[in-house]
Amino acid sequence: MTLMTRPPLNRRLAAFGTTIFAEMSALAARTGSINLGQGFPDTDGPEEIREAAVRALREGRGNQYPPGPGVPELRTAIADHQLRRYGMAFDPDTEVLVTAGATEAIAASLLALLEPGDEVIALEPYYDSYAACVAMAGGVRVPVTLRPHEGRYVLDLDELRAAVTDRTRLILLNTPHNPTGTVVTREELAAVAALAVERDLLVVTDEVYEHLVFDDATHVPIATLPGMRERTVTIGSAGKTFSFTGWKVGWITAPPELTAAVRSAKQFLTYVSSGPFQYAVAEALRLPDSYFEGLRADLSAKRDLLSDGLAEAGFEVFRPAGTYFVTTDIRPFGESDGFAFCRALPERCGVVAIPNAVFYDDREQGAPFVRFAFCKKESVLQEAVSRLKGL
Repeated sequence: MTLMTRPPLNRRLAAFGTTIFAEMSALAARTGSINLGQGFPDTDGPEEIREAAVRALREGRGNQYPPGPGVPELRTAIADHQLRRYGMAFDPDTEVLVTAGATEAIAASLLALLEPGDEVIALEPYYDSYAACVAMAGGVRVPVTLRPHEGRYVLDLDELRAAVTDRTRLILLNTPHNPTGTVVTREELAAVAALAVERDLLVVTDEVYEHLVFDDATHVPIATLPGMRERTVTIGSAGKTFSFTGWKVGWITAPPELTAAVRSAKQFLTYVSSGPFQYAVAEALRLPDSYFEGLRADLSAKRDLLSDGLAEAGFEVFRPAGTYFVTTDIRPFGESDGFAFCRALPERCGVVAIPNAVFYDDREQGAPFVRFAFCKKESVLQEAVSRLKGL
């Protein structure tokens, strides 16, 4: 037998192994622990939306290949949502593209818009697929780090400006921000927008948590700011808003030339996906405001339950303004290695979390921080809090 002389995995992806989410979810299953690591709800979304998917299946809508850009009903619903919520008008035929979740939207956008060697500024810590997608596109990742300050993570605008070079192609933005839970303010976004216009940069913005904001925080799409609509790809998703993460229905809205570019890459990834679910999500986007208000109220209460419990257990807690994740600092326990802490936590108290270091280029910066998800039943969170107090 002839042995291969070259490793099978190309060098762009050699640094990326099994995701931490797969590792920690497997650990939760093996130990019977409460999984507060991976960000998925433990209950389904609205019954009428689930029934809409069943109805589409029975009526034969979407059981065969749907249109490449997405079914017209969903593209129209997405355009209506953007207009109703943010006052942005998009043509559903030329400025909306349905994707296999936000993850494909990110991948297709970066594959379409980057040339090898182009630099991409990303707000660190960042969701792990960002780094992999930049690598697959041949881009160069340039992190600008959000740092804790007075209970929230903040963006250093001077550091952002200094990161831009002649090789910078785009800024990869995420707000509300996973994993820190910060919501980038209008003032911060205005500075990002001014820089993008000044240096003629594209912006790809991941806004999948747009409806999950709490207290007095407000989500502002950067595409609404002066000079930004024509240079921004906005990414949305049904999974987080409607608690159907397995359906994998995401989308982009962007000007025609950017939408066409992303579609050119997307058509060679999945081509199409989630046929019957697209019709259901079209109905979900038209739910009354009371649904979205109820979602925020429910998650806000769960955020407080878990945040208060973590603080009582001894963690330093960064109470989030958005998403459904709480970042904590483990140094009050005399520990600073988030990986070791999370791998030992199931045996210590039967709870699984995620080490934030996986979201950093410089893992030492993220070493003492650990993320917990609160998108779970109240009874599950109460039991997790009870267990964590054993620390």
